Amino acid sequence: MDQALYQNHLGILREELLVALGCTEPIAIAYAGAKARQLLGVIPEHCRVRCSGNIIKNVKGVIVPNSGGMRGIDVAATLGIVGGDPDRELAVLETVTPADIQTTQALVKEGFCTCELVEDVDNLYIVVELEGGGHSAEIEIQEHHNNITYMKKDGTVLLDSRPDPSCKKQSGGPDRMLLNVANILEFADTVKMEDVEELIGRQIDYNTAISDEGLKGNYGVETGRILMENAGNASGLNRVRLQARAAAAAGSDARMSGCSLPVVINSGSGNQGITVTMPIVIYGRAWQADRELILRALVLANLISVHQKKYIGSLSAYCGATSAATGAACGVAYMMLRQKGEQERIYQILCDTITNSIETLGGMVCDGAKASCAAKIGLAVENALMALELSLAGNVFQPGEGMTMEDPEDTIAAVGRMGRVGMKSTDVEILNIMLGN
Repeated sequence: MDQALYQNHLGILREELLVALGCTEPIAIAYAGAKARQLLGVIPEHCRVRCSGNIIKNVKGVIVPNSGGMRGIDVAATLGIVGGDPDRELAVLETVTPADIQTTQALVKEGFCTCELVEDVDNLYIVVELEGGGHSAEIEIQEHHNNITYMKKDGTVLLDSRPDPSCKKQSGGPDRMLLNVANILEFADTVKMEDVEELIGRQIDYNTAISDEGLKGNYGVETGRILMENAGNASGLNRVRLQARAAAAAGSDARMSGCSLPVVINSGSGNQGITVTMPIVIYGRAWQADRELILRALVLANLISVHQKKYIGSLSAYCGATSAATGAACGVAYMMLRQKGEQERIYQILCDTITNSIETLGGMVCDGAKASCAAKIGLAVENALMALELSLAGNVFQPGEGMTMEDPEDTIAAVGRMGRVGMKSTDVEILNIMLGN
């Protein structure tokens, strides 16, 4: 594989597979709050958070981790300011103490933090402004949950790297527009294990741990536990299929209910990171696949998920469980066909699985982070595995049927356009409904 392309793909994995504690939207607010407090240098007297509708949507219904069960933008920002460690970025709230929680509760009750909706900005947009001791500080995050684009203290701009709307990628970073199914497959086949062992190994360990916790605890509506109970009554591949759905859903059950265990994310989302990971872990165990094959399958699955999301964006009305589960099914297909020695079929099966999956469930709406995300993940994994079964039987939706195009790459782009552009008004209406407008 061309070395520049190899390093680009490896760079995407390193940039995407970050550790996050809790739902990434409240965590991003907490990170901005902690960074603003660090910049201010004194105890703040007031905090103002300004953010996009998608941030509000994804914070409203989810418990902030290490908060004692609290929810809300003001809680996330205040907890980050009081007890967060900005050097830990998306694991910013790992350092929170019981005393910090009590302080946060008191400050929230006093109205320390105010929150405002900002319109006509990027879907992922957060600004935290602090005042105290005669000083002021401002932190802005855009595009990615840990991507600080603007810093100002006492009126002096210290950083301004706000993205150019006309540019499709950040200068200097890996280019996601270079991704396609063919070169993702080539990268998965040829990547050196020493380049991904730690990165993907951590994803397996962290996401399996929170999945196991979700199966043990009473989280959300217990989607994962119920599916796993059903798996106990099944046999053969049906059992493995239910276990894969259960394991993915259980991680979300725990995470959406404030479980403080860290996860490794994909496309800015812990739920998507868990959804990519767990079906491959479950099928790998069932098939006794060796570790190298599981790692290569996860490399492929992660990049297939990112490939779809690059057209949609980090946050939208399009539920990312669909793209993540599609990536996972592709990873399962990769393991299966490599074990059978049918490498020559892999590329076509991947293309057909993606087409079948996103042309079936693509467009499932995101109405914010909350308990029902686990059920959506269970449904998305079921759909993606069905898409794989259709592909293995030689069946695929044909060009001209809905958004299916001649080239599978064009199908991915078409569904992405629908999610990014076509569902924009849906996103606005969902937010209005959630806000009672």
